Amino acid sequence: MTKRLLSLALIAVMMAMLFPVVNEAKADWTMYVYTDNGKSLNVRSDPMTGDNVIGSLAYGESVSVRMTLASGWTAISWAHADGYVAYVQSRFLIDYKPAPKPTSKPAPKPTSTSQKSTAFDAMNTEFRSARRVNPYTVVARPSRASGWVNLRWAPSTDTEVISQCPQGKELTVLAELKDWYQVEDPATGYIGFISSKYVSRK
Repeated sequence: MTKRLLSLALIAVMMAMLFPVVNEAKADWTMYVYTDNGKSLNVRSDPMTGDNVIGSLAYGESVSVRMTLASGWTAISWAHADGYVAYVQSRFLIDYKPAPKPTSKPAPKPTSTSQKSTAFDAMNTEFRSARRVNPYTVVARPSRASGWVNLRWAPSTDTEVISQCPQGKELTVLAELKDWYQVEDPATGYIGFISSKYVSRK
C-alpha cells in the first residue's frame, strides 16, 4: 500500500513539472491589455506563436484571466474558443486600466524656409554635441503620469514621432546630446531621440 501511495505521489510531481503554473486562482480575475504602440493583442488557440490566431483584444480592453503559465502565456476566458479558453502573451497584460492609447499623428512639419532653417540649425547643434556612452537605462517620466514622451527620429521637436513612451517605459541610452538622448527601445528595437528632461536614470 505504501509503495502504491509513493508511486501516485511521484506521478503527481511529474505532472506538475510538465504543466508548470505561475499563478492560479480559485476564480477568474480581471486584467487589461497594454501594448506599447497602442495596437490590438492577438488571441491564440494555443500558448505559442504561429498560425493559431482566433481573435484580438483592443488596447485597454479587460480580460478574464484563468491562470498564468511559466512559459510566458496567460489563459483567458474566450467564448469563441474550444472549451472557452484561449491564450495571450502575459507581458501585454497589466492589473489596471491603462491611459488612452497614444495617437499616431506625426508632428507638424516646418513649412516656411525660415522654419526649416531653424529646425535644421537646432538639429545640427544637437548632433555636434553628441557623445557616445556605455549603454545605460533610463525611464520615461512624462509631465503627467498618464501622459506619453515622444520618441523622435532626430533631436528636434519639429521632427516626426517614431513612437510614444508611457510613464515608466525603460529605454537604453546610446549617446548623450545637449538636451536629448539617443536611445533604443529594447521591446521594439526602435532607435530615436528623446528629450533628456522627460527621462531619469534608473
